[in-house]
Amino acid sequence: MGQDVDRRTFSRRDRQRYRAKVQRCLDALAVMLREHPFARDEPMTGLEVELNLVDHDLAPSLAGADVLRAIGAAQFQSELGRWNLELNLPPRPLPGDQWQHLERQLVDELAVARSSAVDCGAQLAVIGILPTLQRHDLVVEALSPDPRYETLNEQMLGARGEPIRLDIAGDDPSGRHGVEPEHLTADFDSIAPEAACTSMQLHLQVHPDSFAGYWNAAQCLAGVQLAVGANSPFLLGSRLWAETRIPLFEQSCDVRTPELRNQGVRPRVWFGERWITSILDLFSENGRYFPALMPHTDDDSDPMAELEAGTVPGLDELRLHNGTIWRWNRPVYDVADGVPHVRVENRVLPAGPTVVDMVANALFFYGLLRTLVEAERPLWSMMSFEAAEENFITAARHGLEGPLYWPGTGWIRPDELVLRKLLPQAADGLARWGVESDVTDRFLSIIEQRCVARRTGAAWQLDTVAALESAGADRPTALHGMLERYLEHSAANEPVHTWPLPG
Repeated sequence: MGQDVDRRTFSRRDRQRYRAKVQRCLDALAVMLREHPFARDEPMTGLEVELNLVDHDLAPSLAGADVLRAIGAAQFQSELGRWNLELNLPPRPLPGDQWQHLERQLVDELAVARSSAVDCGAQLAVIGILPTLQRHDLVVEALSPDPRYETLNEQMLGARGEPIRLDIAGDDPSGRHGVEPEHLTADFDSIAPEAACTSMQLHLQVHPDSFAGYWNAAQCLAGVQLAVGANSPFLLGSRLWAETRIPLFEQSCDVRTPELRNQGVRPRVWFGERWITSILDLFSENGRYFPALMPHTDDDSDPMAELEAGTVPGLDELRLHNGTIWRWNRPVYDVADGVPHVRVENRVLPAGPTVVDMVANALFFYGLLRTLVEAERPLWSMMSFEAAEENFITAARHGLEGPLYWPGTGWIRPDELVLRKLLPQAADGLARWGVESDVTDRFLSIIEQRCVARRTGAAWQLDTVAALESAGADRPTALHGMLERYLEHSAANEPVHTWPLPG
């Protein structure tokens, strides 16, 4: 979706041509996977972080364009909402102490963004869902005035044919907060609710021969990632899931009517439905199951002809189509310096709470990936795909409170699973990547202490709001007070498990 789209309307013939062009791209990719060399450099990683802007009252600030101009740096870009920004850090190798340098760079970049935001009368919030959002904030006027977002809004609402419906039922399995579950239902005439989801996206460049293993492993880990990294418990004043961003994103991007859902039509925000043997499986599913949202075709290019001429095709239509299907672990094809490569894009985690927490989450993920991929018996050969998806939903709902299924262990609480089994495996995987031991120790100890304290970003938000409400605050006042404290702690870059509670 980073590609420019300069059209707002598409004809039936446009859609027909686009479908044929996507298939032509698939044919070219199949040939390339068999015959063409792909990048084999040292493991390259990438990081994207979506950010929120709030005003002095901690309500969404629509100053995104002004803040971007004040920053004046290409790594910061607009996002769907006018209160959003996105930071894209350049790719870097995984070995050595590179991610320690990345932490410092991310701290510095966010400091620049915070300063520029203040100059524009705003503040920066690094969080999965802005807890002070209200229904009147999620309107079409709050979308960024970018042609691709305007087109996406029109095409998604046109495909759905009716308002976007949010229907999310919360619960409190721990019983710690002693209140009845809350339930949010609301209709919207734009895709603005999608902009309420701000995430951290992790990229890992791998060779096509090993892509399937890394994607399958990432699917296995999605539930664990959410359980230890949840940071989005509130939406529009309601206390819902530990990671409410998951159902919010699924529902805000759902172009199916209830009738199509009942027929089993696949959603565009998708966990998937099976383990794969090749990256081609995922791109083929994209073409087979999902109609085009943005059928923009370059009639002057022919990927098969480009291959035959000895040039590397961009596969633009395939990439644009892939950008409108939001898998939680998404395949990426790209070309850098004339050399093609593929990546796993992990979209599971929310932004925040701090830079050090986000880097810890990333290295925990990368380390476990390597260990699972190189295991003598792949984890996914001992675990049904349905079990992996159930773990994902359980963790999104309950965070550290919901038991997960793990082969060889059975049902186990996520913090126990991490402390007993996964932290040593993550450390082993990072050692195999060549990450320095002091880097591993620093960041994995944060995951360890988070599990010992049983305090994720979501848990801290929930406990803080509960404490403020117990002291007499109503929900809006408690959310405001919680976010005020959150912004202060987040900017200090102290890990969330050390954050104090009111009183």
